[in-house]
Amino acid sequence: MSAPPPVAGVIGWPIGHSRSPALHGHWLRRYGLPGWYVPLAVAPGALPQALAGLRALGFSGANVTLPHKEEALALADVATPRARRIGAANTLVLRDGALEADNTDGFGFLENLRAGASGWRADAGPALVLGAGGAARAVVAALIDAGAPSVRLVNRTRARADALADALGGPVETLDWAQAAAAVDGAALLVNTTSLGMQGQPPLELSLAAAAPHALATDIVYAPLVTPFLAEAAACGLRTVDGLGMLLHQARPGFEAWFGRAPEVDAALRQAVLSA
Repeated sequence: MSAPPPVAGVIGWPIGHSRSPALHGHWLRRYGLPGWYVPLAVAPGALPQALAGLRALGFSGANVTLPHKEEALALADVATPRARRIGAANTLVLRDGALEADNTDGFGFLENLRAGASGWRADAGPALVLGAGGAARAVVAALIDAGAPSVRLVNRTRARADALADALGGPVETLDWAQAAAAVDGAALLVNTTSLGMQGQPPLELSLAAAAPHALATDIVYAPLVTPFLAEAAACGLRTVDGLGMLLHQARPGFEAWFGRAPEVDAALRQAVLSA
């Protein structure tokens, strides 16, 4: 008998809002590949049983989203260096019965900027990162590894920013939220990793006029695509890249591992995910 088609999914709680099934489903149809990608609602506390179920059911792996990313790393048999450094996993691959954990958020972040802003380089100047949550941790680690000369990390709770900087090391300077406007001065990259500006949340109100003339602004929020932060950046004449591409690019390594085909991010994929 031939081997059954591969199956993967996305684990989270809640999970109905996830656009990952539309994303991976588009790629499966586009390339004519056998297989399925399904949403997996896993309540807090049930992740060990869920991961055991992946093994028992013959899954190829899964993406992991809130609130399970840190626990998924702890439960994996092996982990990539970047997952260990970030302290969380968003991609799981089952190989010969072993559960491998990876974190592709930083990869997706950098690939989105490279695809959306021709010629962008991390070493072009200082980066300002707003927020110090899990996404910020992946972003800051990726920027350090890509050669950013310095990262200015601003968070509403200074202690959380300090903890992130201590954990990652490198050229990271932490500042209080009240210093955000001053931290814009001369920044070559401006990144919003907070929920401010997301649908249903208050806007991020910050003047970006003092940024470097060649600066690039990006927001990891993609609902709406043009957040108040990106609108402010455009009004100041800065280049902007929306946050949808980070979601799309972070999915590439997992899809290739599960389904055996390196996928492409293009306009058709963006439309399929936006329409989901």
